[in-house]
Amino acid sequence: MDPVVKIKHTIDALFGNGISKNLPKNIQMTFSKKNGRIREVYLDKKLLCTLRIDGGLAISPYFAQILLKNKKFRHNCIEINDESAPFVRMGKSVFCKHVTWAGKNILIGADVPVLHQNQVIAVGRAVVNSAMMGSLKRGVAIKVRDSLKNSLEQKET
Repeated sequence: MDPVVKIKHTIDALFGNGISKNLPKNIQMTFSKKNGRIREVYLDKKLLCTLRIDGGLAISPYFAQILLKNKKFRHNCIEINDESAPFVRMGKSVFCKHVTWAGKNILIGADVPVLHQNQVIAVGRAVVNSAMMGSLKRGVAIKVRDSLKNSLEQKET
């Protein structure tokens, strides 16, 4: 199977049909030397995503911002309040009480982009689903894996 088609199918399976239409045309991929699988996907030397062993994708905030052009992708995101945004930008976890809106496609363990004023500021793994984020007032909602602070540090090096 063509690697680009495989990436598109994975994106559509994880985030919803039609989301892969926003995948840029001129992407580069690195492959594993041992088994030939796709490891990482780049656009102009910027990391878009990494393929996990379980078939999932670990997306970067940069790639989430690209996918956000599709309105359906927003159902996989959460919006946070102004109070917690600086901490999330630094890579801290998002707590349920700071979530102002949660998309309906968020499940436990899913990769979730964190939005503040329609900008992706971090990407993490959901600890609870979208319904619980709205009802709970205590506890962690998203464990942040990659944030803007990490992305800015990579640009400087």
